[in-house]
Order: sequence, then structure tokens, then C-alpha cells
Amino acid sequence: MGMSETLGITKKEKAVSFLERVASGDIREAFNDYTAKEFHHHNPYFRGDAESLMLAMEENAEKNPGKIFEVKRSMEEGNEVVVHSHVRQYPEDLGAVVVHIFRFENERIVELWDVGQPVPEDMINENGIF
Repeated sequence: MGMSETLGITKKEKAVSFLERVASGDIREAFNDYTAKEFHHHNPYFRGDAESLMLAMEENAEKNPGKIFEVKRSMEEGNEVVVHSHVRQYPEDLGAVVVHIFRFENERIVELWDVGQPVPEDMINENGIF
């Protein structure tokens, strides 16, 4: 999908597509289609540049080819998008709840935050984690 094909979709759709493609292993192409040259992120486990995050994502995709990414909800306000999702590395994995926060400039992702919480085996809350 080239830039001309991404112009007609919302920032929320771009953010969700970016995450779905990254989860499926289409990492470099997703970065190419959706991120700006000045992209940076705030994941504390990797350097803040795009290349470092892409390498970590590629390594994870190689280790977990059956990853399951399920969006639970997404919200868009101005130049920011929030995506709340359930990520499992393999089908039997309880996985994690992940919230991604995107900041856009000129229709491209320029900044990304992510916060995760493992899904507990023994849940006390009767409402569930989602």
C-alpha cells in the first residue's frame, strides 16, 4: 500500500492497520507505509528510533509466527489515536492487554507509546480484563 492509497483512510484506521500488519510480520512495509521519517517511540526496552523498534519487532515475529492480535477498541481525537488490544504470542497464550498511543503529523505516525499488562491466570475481577 503506497502513500496515495493511505490518504483516504482515517488516522484510527491507519493506526489499526499498522498494528495488524506489524503483528502479522509485515513490519518494514508497515513502517514504510505509515510512519514519518522523524518517527520515534517511548518503549523503555529499546532505543527510541524506528530501526531499533523494527528489529525488535522482527525478532519477535520470527520467534512467534502464530501471533494473534485482536483490537478491542480504538479512539481518535485530533492528531492522536489510542488502540486497546489483546496480544497473544501463540494460541494457548493468555497474552497481554496492550494500549498503543499514536501521534500523527501530516497523516503519518511520528510518535508511539505502548503500555502492556499480562492477562492474569487467576482473575479476581468478575468483569474480565476487557
